Amino acid sequence: MHNNEGKIHVRGARVHNLKNISIDIPRNEVVVFTGVSGSGKSSLAFGTLYAEAQHRYLDSISPYARRLIEQVEKPDVDAIDGLPPAVGLHQRRGAPSVRSSVGSITTLSNSLRMLYSRAGDYPKGQSIVYADGFSPNTPEGACEHCDGIGKVFDTQAHRLVPDDSLTIREGAVAAWPGAWQGKNLVRVLLSLDIDVDIPWRELPQRTRDWILFTDEMPQLPVYRNYNLAQTRKAQQEGEPASYNGKFISARRHVLDTFKTSQKEKMKQRIAPFISVEACPVCRGKKLKQNALAVKVDGLDIIEFSRLPLQQVHEKLQALRKSVNGDTSERGQVIRNITGDLIERVKPIIALGLHYLSLDRSTTSISVGELQRLRLATQLKSNLFGVVFVMDEPSSGLHPRDVEELIRALHNITETGNSLLVVEHNPYVIKGANWVVDVGPRAGVNGGELVYSGPVKELASTKNSLTADYVFNNKALNQRIKCKSSGVLRLKDVSRNNVSHVDIDIPLGVMTCVTGVSGSGKSSLISQALVELVKGGLNSAEKEGMRANETRETEETKELLTDANSLLTNDTFSHKSEPQQGFIESGLEELSRIVVVDQSPIGRTPRSTLATYTGIFDQIRSLFASTEEAKSRGYDAGHFSFNVAKGRCSHCEGLGVVSVELLFMPSVYSPCTVCNGQRFNDNVLEVGYNEHSIADVLSLTVEEALSVFSGNQVITRGLKTLMNVGLGYLTLGQSATELSGGEAQRIKLASELKRAQNANTLYVLDEPTTGLHLSDTALLMQHLSTLVEAGNTVVMVEHNMQVAGACDYIIDMGPGAGDEGGEIVAEGRPEEVAKVQQSATAPFLKASLA
Repeated sequence: MHNNEGKIHVRGARVHNLKNISIDIPRNEVVVFTGVSGSGKSSLAFGTLYAEAQHRYLDSISPYARRLIEQVEKPDVDAIDGLPPAVGLHQRRGAPSVRSSVGSITTLSNSLRMLYSRAGDYPKGQSIVYADGFSPNTPEGACEHCDGIGKVFDTQAHRLVPDDSLTIREGAVAAWPGAWQGKNLVRVLLSLDIDVDIPWRELPQRTRDWILFTDEMPQLPVYRNYNLAQTRKAQQEGEPASYNGKFISARRHVLDTFKTSQKEKMKQRIAPFISVEACPVCRGKKLKQNALAVKVDGLDIIEFSRLPLQQVHEKLQALRKSVNGDTSERGQVIRNITGDLIERVKPIIALGLHYLSLDRSTTSISVGELQRLRLATQLKSNLFGVVFVMDEPSSGLHPRDVEELIRALHNITETGNSLLVVEHNPYVIKGANWVVDVGPRAGVNGGELVYSGPVKELASTKNSLTADYVFNNKALNQRIKCKSSGVLRLKDVSRNNVSHVDIDIPLGVMTCVTGVSGSGKSSLISQALVELVKGGLNSAEKEGMRANETRETEETKELLTDANSLLTNDTFSHKSEPQQGFIESGLEELSRIVVVDQSPIGRTPRSTLATYTGIFDQIRSLFASTEEAKSRGYDAGHFSFNVAKGRCSHCEGLGVVSVELLFMPSVYSPCTVCNGQRFNDNVLEVGYNEHSIADVLSLTVEEALSVFSGNQVITRGLKTLMNVGLGYLTLGQSATELSGGEAQRIKLASELKRAQNANTLYVLDEPTTGLHLSDTALLMQHLSTLVEAGNTVVMVEHNMQVAGACDYIIDMGPGAGDEGGEIVAEGRPEEVAKVQQSATAPFLKASLA
């Protein structure tokens, strides 16, 4: 067994809910940390071990350099010995940027630019373009028309004039401003001898184009309240004008407003008239023409970057082969650069990401894919004696690819490194050398060491939910299968790699969409299905999106702050690109659609669990109704930390203040005035059930149940959070600190607490991410209640036990990227398990056994 030297010794760990844990963890092994959601496993792996390793490293560098590094809190632990330097691979996405791509985060694009600069085929007479000239992020390389973004803002006639049967006076040019300015533009057109009282479609094409798109801004004498004949007469007779009016075309008005207006309402009003189009100069390729003229294997650098990595690998190998024995400088350059690129692409392909392309934006790949890309980059770095700390690397992976992942993890430890992996995936747990099970339950009922030792011996551990589900085959779900009440028929759907697919989605049942990573599941479900149903329900959409309402309005605000944020938002660009597909039948069976995805529920610390779910509104009303509050004249606003009258004026209700330190990163410390309680002393004197409003925010959901047991509305909201396994979160938990899986379950809970009405379509994107199998069982129970109430649930999922418990499966594939995008099998789980060409079938068969 392991000698004592090869271990990391932890003594007295008390981070978050950890209860003074002491543990010895072997080095140079794959160690999995598991336990129910909120049990404390991440607090031990990331909050304690990774945080301590990072602090030791930071202590060794100068204060000046230290301030540039994002620092984690120093962990509350008595002692840690034998801890190597650590590399943390989180599931955090970072700020989404339109300029961040697979090529830029793996730095493969840098090497490719060198290859094109030094060894590309140049047109006759063209001078050399340096590597920077092949980057859209540098002044040397960026297309001047679109600044290297590849897209430009514009508008089209059909957006500006949605109804061409209207006259100009009736408002045919919908994009023009209303009120006085709108009337002024009509008057100017009359002075230009244009008839504003005939239908738009009857005007000559040249006139219509000029009104919509001209850059001219003529100023003319205008006459109020006249028609065309009266205006002509007044002009002929030299009648004094009412005033001088100025003209602006619809396009000019829309783009100027978008660039200059500070008013949110104005920007929201003109957003529907704007489209994001491919740049006409570089045709969406982002680069100047001289860079695009340089070719390798007949392709320019952008065409090369759009190839799947599998093809990139093959082309590079062929290129390297072609210069065998070539001793010229060009031959040596090609050998060196292609050799390096091939070595770095290999681990990415090995981790099942062969379908990604270098120009794929990081905003469009899952957090699991992003984490595996970072892992592949680390694998190439050949570090030695390091501990890698990973957070659910199997997230978003099909079981077929998990085997490949486990192999890659063991390769890391064989080269003299240690791996600490936070995981729920049974395949990864069984494939590890050592397992640390934290629990037994979540929050205050967790934080203890249930088991630490070799994986096989976990099976006989009592009181371990992990042992029950992973080794002792506890059934995930006993639900009775439902029969479909109808079908939603989608025809000719094309999105990304999904091409001209017809699909029937059964209504009134639970459907699971499976398939290898990159097979087109999200394109078909999260994009096409959602967009088509939303578009179809249109008028009902406002009602249907209520579960996402806060997020939507926040997103709309952020979306419209400036041109760049618009470009980073994929939903906006989807709308402007022609996407094929239509709903043939079945839409009349649906009344609303609810999308429950993993996007954050709030972007500031002011958004908390209690505010997002609406529970805080009821709690504040309850406090305002107490005798003490009434006698002081307090209303519900006094109990909000976002309103000036009740909050602490020093920290403005945040509970923390930022301390600026010279040469050091600014640190947040609890506010010295309110001691982190967010409210002023007077408000804190008002109590309900012996709890102040600040006490309430620090209660967990579970604790809050007994405090508010007398209030049915509040307890109903709290129970739904308990039901999706979030009893361990505090009501004041900042939305910015929630994982993607937690955010998704909060949205689901917000939806479950609404009065249930039937005929709703729920679309979920990998709802079991971050969930222990025992929590997954809970989740399935609640999704079943939605289906029993006459609703339809469609989810994209890789968990085979979940798929097996569904009524219907749609399996995508057969492969990823260009090799996917088709429906390989569909039907009841038992039927799909028999389909030979399905990559999912063997794993599904095993879970049904």
